Amino acid sequence: MKISNFAIRRPVFTLVSMFLVIILGLVSLLNIPLKLIPEINPPIGVVVVSYPGASPTEVVEKVTKPIEESLSTLPGLKTMSSTSQENSSLTLMQFSWTTTIDEVESEVQSRIDSTTIAEDANKPRFMKFDPSQFPVIQLSLSTDTDAKTLQDLAEALVTELNKAEGVASVSLAGTTVDEIKVVLDEDQLQKYVLTQQDIIDILRANSMSLPGNTVETEGKELTTRVISTIDSVKNLEQINITRDPSNGEKVTLADIAEVSLSPQDEDTITRANQEPALLVSVLQQSDANTAKVSDSFRAELDELLSQEKYEDIQSDILFDQGDFIQIAIGNMSNTLILGGLFAMLVLFFFLRSVKSPLIIGIAIPYSVIVTFVLMFFSNFTLNILTLGALALGIGMLVDNAIVVIENIYRHLSMGKEPKVAAADGTKEVGAAIIASTLTTVAVFLPVIFISGIIGQLFTEFALTIAFSLFASLFVALTVVPMLASRFLKQPKENIEVKRKDSHFMKSLEGLTKWSLRNRALVLVLTLIITAGSIFGLTTVGTEFLPSSDEGFFTVGVELENGASLSETEKTVREIEDVLSDKTEVDVYVSSIGSTQEGSVTGSGRTNRAEIYVKMKDLDDRTVSTFDFMDENKREIERAAKSANATAEVSLNVQSSSGSSPNTLTFNVKDNNANRLNEAVEQITEALDNLSDVTEVSTDLTDTVEEVQITVDRDKAFDEGLLPLQIASTINDVTRGTTALQLTDEDQNIYPVNVGYDRELTSNIDQLQELLIRKPDNTFIQLNEVTDITIGEGPTTINRIDQQSAVQFTVKFVSTTNLGDISSKVDAEIADLELSDDTEITFGGDRELLESSMDDLGLAFVLALVFIYLVMAAQFESFKHPFVIMVTVPLMVIGVAVALTATRTPVGLTAFIGIIVLAGIVVNNAIVLIDYINQKKEQGMKTYDAIIEAVKDRTRPILMTATTTILGLLPLAIGLGEGAEMNQPMGISVIGGLISSTFLTLFIIPIVYSLFDKETRRLNKKYVTPDGQLIPAYLIEETLEKNEVEQEEPESSVPATQGQPYKKQDMVYMLEEILKIVKDEDKDKK
Repeated sequence: MKISNFAIRRPVFTLVSMFLVIILGLVSLLNIPLKLIPEINPPIGVVVVSYPGASPTEVVEKVTKPIEESLSTLPGLKTMSSTSQENSSLTLMQFSWTTTIDEVESEVQSRIDSTTIAEDANKPRFMKFDPSQFPVIQLSLSTDTDAKTLQDLAEALVTELNKAEGVASVSLAGTTVDEIKVVLDEDQLQKYVLTQQDIIDILRANSMSLPGNTVETEGKELTTRVISTIDSVKNLEQINITRDPSNGEKVTLADIAEVSLSPQDEDTITRANQEPALLVSVLQQSDANTAKVSDSFRAELDELLSQEKYEDIQSDILFDQGDFIQIAIGNMSNTLILGGLFAMLVLFFFLRSVKSPLIIGIAIPYSVIVTFVLMFFSNFTLNILTLGALALGIGMLVDNAIVVIENIYRHLSMGKEPKVAAADGTKEVGAAIIASTLTTVAVFLPVIFISGIIGQLFTEFALTIAFSLFASLFVALTVVPMLASRFLKQPKENIEVKRKDSHFMKSLEGLTKWSLRNRALVLVLTLIITAGSIFGLTTVGTEFLPSSDEGFFTVGVELENGASLSETEKTVREIEDVLSDKTEVDVYVSSIGSTQEGSVTGSGRTNRAEIYVKMKDLDDRTVSTFDFMDENKREIERAAKSANATAEVSLNVQSSSGSSPNTLTFNVKDNNANRLNEAVEQITEALDNLSDVTEVSTDLTDTVEEVQITVDRDKAFDEGLLPLQIASTINDVTRGTTALQLTDEDQNIYPVNVGYDRELTSNIDQLQELLIRKPDNTFIQLNEVTDITIGEGPTTINRIDQQSAVQFTVKFVSTTNLGDISSKVDAEIADLELSDDTEITFGGDRELLESSMDDLGLAFVLALVFIYLVMAAQFESFKHPFVIMVTVPLMVIGVAVALTATRTPVGLTAFIGIIVLAGIVVNNAIVLIDYINQKKEQGMKTYDAIIEAVKDRTRPILMTATTTILGLLPLAIGLGEGAEMNQPMGISVIGGLISSTFLTLFIIPIVYSLFDKETRRLNKKYVTPDGQLIPAYLIEETLEKNEVEQEEPESSVPATQGQPYKKQDMVYMLEEILKIVKDEDKDKK
């Protein structure tokens, strides 16, 4: 080949080019960002609306439904779900993966702006899903001093931490906010005929800054501004409210209310390891390198905590994605290096020399370095999938070099000069390795062009392998022949002849001939085994992505609706006691009265809590996070119920890849509320009986008791009141109202909350006596115009696609898989007599798995088509590529055995491994058939060419297969954290490669012989005069042997065989041939 000849003639130029690429690669490596997985941007958007004072029913009718109606016809909208609860509405839109959220953002914004919703509701806000909106680091801050000191120090610390490189924001949770409370005296208000709203209006009127028009003075035009500020509690107390009608004296705020600066009422509690603490969450900039953000933030944190000012603060890292990324990337890098070393050991074993393995070994680091260059210019990240791609290809990187060097060595054994042997050896196999590389790369073309999560997850993976394989091909065609021409010498003996005379080669030749004689038997057995393997694959189960042990999980706690914060806190403390006794637990932080869901909607619930649990490093514990959860769930549940019998506990894991391990979710939809509730009850009861299920929960919330105040419109009208006036008064009295923001001299800002003493509304009796001012400035009690009763109302209303819906969350043990549990759930639901109007749709990992499998199935079919087309172009034949494609089903045998033996379900990464296999397994057949064709072109008969190809090509085939298998071994073992993602891929490729490599040596010769005219009738039988059957291949072998013997000087051929046998004389010579064959059989025995 020209490029090889050029490299052989210009060694210095080739070496200089190599060094330049190596330098460029190292620089690229230092600048490639580190991430856990490729960035995924799901087409998801959320519309959030705040509606203060509204019940869930009001929210759904006046806000949620109008927004749903407006958004339901958006282009590309796949599904829409909504949650309506007190004070807020959240509508989540999921678009098809072919739609980007940026494409529809303006349309969504336009529609929600033009939607008519309740007047008192705030303006709807649209938010895109952005991975940078989720914390990359969470930590707790605690101290031995008082809570006020901790908060002051923490706020100062957070201000400094915001300056860390790559940090977008640092937030604190669990802090208390000081406010100025104005507690009104109801008797004084009645005395002066005032209401709460009057006070609010007066305070606002006294705290203002309004611009006026310009005024000309001393030749200048100056702007005017009217200023009236309140900058202290004392000034606030002195605000004049009215005059005493009895004496005309001024009545100040202090005369009718108690004014004080104090903390807001506590609605959340945060603890770390059972001690008061604050929770710090760190968000990174959208384009930041997570690992670098983690390093810079932790360095800044350590430096600040070492200062005297912060020496009393203790910090516990709860979650650090950057740290996990570095550990996972480090483990994958070790896997990569270990795989390369294993591949090198294989080379030393086969080649039994130092020079050849070292020449071939150059392909590994050089190909990887070239890949880094291409990754950098393609704006890829270094993540566990791109590193997994390199680890997957590490054994294949030497394949081309092995074929070239082995063939060069064979030509050296023939007595050729090194440069001639290098040029001829490379030329002879050049076309074959180009074709094999193209077929391997071709399998990734469909993956690159597939949209959705498959495309976003595996595009970088596919291109990374393609980059590395093209780099290895370049090395094999340039660097390897150049180095071989300089360092390899002619062997002292003809190793090629010695190798062919070895016991292994003779046995292999015998097995090949036997398989050719028994083509039907071998093919039928192979077909049966393959069919059984395909069936076996259906029994291993399925999963979306492998569960990765990140050492972090949450405990969700929910008590009955209406439970107080103190009751929830007591329940959480019991769970904390259990966790404190577990040696595997490193740190846990409890957030009581607040959850992650509540942080999105801006609402909290006193009956809920969340405990964030960080496990010790994997090396310091004996159980995985998932096993720990399975083993301790019941103990945690018992502890919670011992404090409150209504407590419900759920243990959850959300992996960094976005999947939810050991979780199945589905939705039940029905517009009839009674039918829906009945279906939910039946399904819950059925699933609770499944042995592998640990928890069945729904988002169907129980109704909560509430005080329902019904306005008697006739009585209210007689008193000059409207229902809205009464409702506004009750809302202000029970909630309090922020009248203004007070800024003191130190620029501290405090909200001024105007309200009544809580005792005034602590029970229904007192609420009934609440005074409402009438238009004639007299007062009337609330119970005179309303009926007050205790009723029930919903806390949350969920809808999916504009229908009432309930979401099920099914947790299952880590020893089963998503596919198996899905089948069991489907069977249970199928046995229920549900209404035809009740619709069930699956979401979460199952929905992603099913859509992904469809995409991957299409990718696999397209990959096979591309492989066939590449080979057809290479061989200039449609027949030979078909023969080669026979190797693809052979891989199923090994894949099924490997996945079954290791109990590995078929998931995305395992399926990607199967697709990759399709491109790998054909390479051995390509090398074999290409060699057969070359021998035939040289005049050899087909049968002999097949035997010769098997003998000559088995060694490089075994070498390439073994280097790939052992190179993948560390990946399949799954060494360390983060390796779980790629482990199924390694297992499936190793299994498939073992079976296909072994069977290729026998099945491909058989299939080739069936397609070739010369050997198609190889097993045709002839009948001797005495009725015996002789296969044609025995006649062929005997005739060939006889012809060889006649050419020898001292031949022992019988006199009757004085002339070479002609094929047309076969029928008349069968007895003689049969006698020869029988004599040979006796000699062998």
